[in-house]
Amino acid sequence: MASISSLGAGTSLNLGTLYDNLETAEQTKLTPITTQQTSYKAKLTAWSVVQASLTKFQSASDALKNTSAIAQAKVTSTNTAFSATLASSATAGSYSVEVTKLAAAQTLLSPKVANKDTDLGDSGMSSRTVTITQPGQKDPLTVTLASDKTSLADVRDAINAKQGSVTASIIKADDNSYYLSLTSRDSGTTNEMTITTDDSELAKYIGHDPLDTSKGMTVQVAASDAVVNINGIKITRSSNTITDAPEGVTLNLTKTNVGSPETLSVVKDNQPMTDAIQAFVDAYNSLQTTISNQTKYTAVKQGDASQDSTNGDLLGDGTLRNIQTRLRSMLSSSQGSGDLATLSQLGITQDITGKLTVDSTKLGKALTDKSVDVVAFLSGDGKTTGLATQTSNLLKDMLGNEGSVKNATDGINKTLKQLTEQSTRVAAQIEATMARYKTQFTSLSQLVSSMDQTGSYLTQQFNAMNS
Repeated sequence: MASISSLGAGTSLNLGTLYDNLETAEQTKLTPITTQQTSYKAKLTAWSVVQASLTKFQSASDALKNTSAIAQAKVTSTNTAFSATLASSATAGSYSVEVTKLAAAQTLLSPKVANKDTDLGDSGMSSRTVTITQPGQKDPLTVTLASDKTSLADVRDAINAKQGSVTASIIKADDNSYYLSLTSRDSGTTNEMTITTDDSELAKYIGHDPLDTSKGMTVQVAASDAVVNINGIKITRSSNTITDAPEGVTLNLTKTNVGSPETLSVVKDNQPMTDAIQAFVDAYNSLQTTISNQTKYTAVKQGDASQDSTNGDLLGDGTLRNIQTRLRSMLSSSQGSGDLATLSQLGITQDITGKLTVDSTKLGKALTDKSVDVVAFLSGDGKTTGLATQTSNLLKDMLGNEGSVKNATDGINKTLKQLTEQSTRVAAQIEATMARYKTQFTSLSQLVSSMDQTGSYLTQQFNAMNS
């Protein structure tokens, strides 16, 4: 079949140009589909921008609802006998702290043996049991040793294999002096060790009775409790980490300071909560800007060309408008029945554009004078009540697998799939139509060419007859 460029060749017909014009006209059938595809792809991109902004707001809401993790006090003193860390429940106060004794974990040492691999047990016993009891541990640590597994190294390995409340190691003094060292995992007098075994020979090396220290293992480091005086109150704990005195304060004792008590100063600190609230406000305002950009409308002045290209890609989108309305309504709602029930009482208000503004003075006063009410207003029960909690829950629903955003994007993707299928069908129809035109034009070209040749022949014959 003739190529497009050869259509009408040898004739006066400009069929090639006509074919090209027809093809251009046919291709315009794809224009509405392409236009729609471009529009829906832009909507999909716009939704991804909105989703990112919603996710950022959810993160800020999650952080704000978790008020228990936001510090409300800080340590301003410099201390050397201890360090202090605060929980969110810590309150301002000044404390005199005198560390009179540090807690220590007990360490025991066996008698010297010449070889760490020499069996020490009664060779007549096929097995023996070693039991390490500590009052502070729920269950004793028990190991069983075979007749050929009673050396210091064997005892060490058997104890460490339990990964329990006691650790064992070998100390080498010289080539003929080895010792077994046992150390309690936990400090304090309640973790003193009593070691018994039914092998009397082995007991000479690893047995230990706190009431009879004349045989077996000897105490190298005595178990002791930490003793600290806080504001004149004597406090005893098995660990150098004291988590409940004062309330909300964890003291990590590092050395004694008998006779020279140090002052622990804890002051109110509103900054972490202020920062979390500001992050919440900023994320919300950023979301409002995103929504505004994606739904903006630019009016077309009379006589001007269309300005559709300057409109937001989600202009008139009902789903996005519903999301915005629900969030604004949420932030305007009252919470609970306490002294603080609305954002405005914290100094946070919405302007005419829907964005939030913060009165830092009013917010600071609320955090200082009514911090408990602020926490209750924001967190509620942490599940269904509290402004930040409810906002987080709402955003979680919107962004979930069955939420508004997923439904909107699924709808767009479905439409894009349909448009792709429609485009494929129309392109196939255009191709078939152009193939039909090509066949018809080829036939026409051949017919005209044949007629031209016949006409030329007859003209030649007529001229020959008349000459």
